[in-house]
Amino acid sequence: MAKKPDNPNYKVIAENRRARYDYAIDSDLEVGIILEGSEVKSLRQGGSNIAESYAEVKEGELWLVNSYIAPYIQAKTFGHEEKRRRKLLASKKELSKLWNATQREGMTLVPIVMYFNHKGLVKLKIGIAKGKKAQDKRETSAKRDWNRQKARLLKQNG
Repeated sequence: MAKKPDNPNYKVIAENRRARYDYAIDSDLEVGIILEGSEVKSLRQGGSNIAESYAEVKEGELWLVNSYIAPYIQAKTFGHEEKRRRKLLASKKELSKLWNATQREGMTLVPIVMYFNHKGLVKLKIGIAKGKKAQDKRETSAKRDWNRQKARLLKQNG
């Protein structure tokens, strides 16, 4: 039986690889993002960065702060601002859950990955996380190294 081909619309745009290293992620949430036309075209070319960005709930709305989307060269007059605040789309119930997590529990909203979903829409996966201390980071690194070494030993010895 042949494997079903992947959807050509699904494509990862930007990934925050340090998120899992710097934060202990409790849960994640998929949200939409409001973009201008030149931003979407720039994302299709692959020019973005969410490594230094974060999300915040402000005045009942969810915002993505400090994310970078490269300028789209063909849109000279009607271009976009590269590091502007972008509104994220979430339901009222999800918004209140995120507000409680950040304000009452001291959690952080960290963007994990930005991608085009199967319908071709830009989506952002946000993690509800707590910052790790240096000791926790070393522990995670040691555990990852041990798992790598264990897999290597199992592969060698059968």
